[in-house]
Amino acid sequence: MKKNTVKKLFAAALSLAMALSLAACTGAGTTSTPSTGSAQDPAGSGEAAPADGGYKIAVVRQLDHASMNEIRDAIFAELDAKAAELSITISYEDFNGNNDTSTLSQIGAQIMADQYDAIIPIGTLAAQQMASTAEATQTPVIYGTVSYPAEVGLTGIPYVTGTSDALNVELLLDMMLAQSPDIETVGLLYSTSETNSIPAIEEAKAYLEEKGISYLEKTGTTSDEIIAAVNSMLDQVDAVFTPTDNAVQATELAIAPILAEAGIPHYAGADSFVRNGAYATCGVNYTDMGTRTADLALEVLQTGEVPEYEIVSGDIITVNTDTAATLGLDYTVFQDMGSQLVEVQTTQE
Repeated sequence: MKKNTVKKLFAAALSLAMALSLAACTGAGTTSTPSTGSAQDPAGSGEAAPADGGYKIAVVRQLDHASMNEIRDAIFAELDAKAAELSITISYEDFNGNNDTSTLSQIGAQIMADQYDAIIPIGTLAAQQMASTAEATQTPVIYGTVSYPAEVGLTGIPYVTGTSDALNVELLLDMMLAQSPDIETVGLLYSTSETNSIPAIEEAKAYLEEKGISYLEKTGTTSDEIIAAVNSMLDQVDAVFTPTDNAVQATELAIAPILAEAGIPHYAGADSFVRNGAYATCGVNYTDMGTRTADLALEVLQTGEVPEYEIVSGDIITVNTDTAATLGLDYTVFQDMGSQLVEVQTTQE
């Protein structure tokens, strides 16, 4: 048997084994739009396309998470729209890393074996793992919602780009102070396992020190630890700040009632927290971010050029009206602080 034939058989066997072992981690999320134009110029645009007329894209969520799911859904919708617009085939598959490095590593190996044209990781840990996985092949990695790309080693890599939802910490803390001008101590709640959280926490500390306001740091990596951290600060803080921290967001449904019933508003880094019971946030529209991430991925695939990452800025203020009622707070104080004031209620997502 020829050496190349052996290699092909081994690669096929590896791909099948990885697919079976990861069945629990992946979701069947594939779409295919048949090509009706030329494979070399499907939309008459003058841009070259792959010989088969389309692209195969892997979307890797760090975990099952309201904001990440919203971004994923927007990516899928935009890929479908672009496939129809360009008359090409765009197939995609959804992978869930369960916030686990080992699982993400296995997913990366499957993606490499299955020879995807591009990877769209959602979340910092997923982006770091996919960037590492794709190093040998230089497969384009276009991440979504990495708040601080430079701080987590995702800049200066020739095949990596994406979108950043860097939190406007100052605006969020200004909201807190507008609501409660006499605030004395702020609880800083975050997970030490979340690299995205550290820069925002340091920024919050500096801003609070400048304002002469004290703060109390409480951390945890598991849901039980985060709940314990919240309970330990109830009689010590006037409000709580959390950046875009996935570990805390995953526990928000449990901690939101504890804080609200104690009369402590929780200001957090994304609207997914607020939809799960936190009081308020400011930030980007994650559907818009997902759409832009998908567009950027297609730009990379069509042009072969990988630009610097983009910051998707946002000052949309979102308030949970259920929590506001429990706290007895009048959130109209935020009316002129952002570009838009959105009212939501608590949902089990």
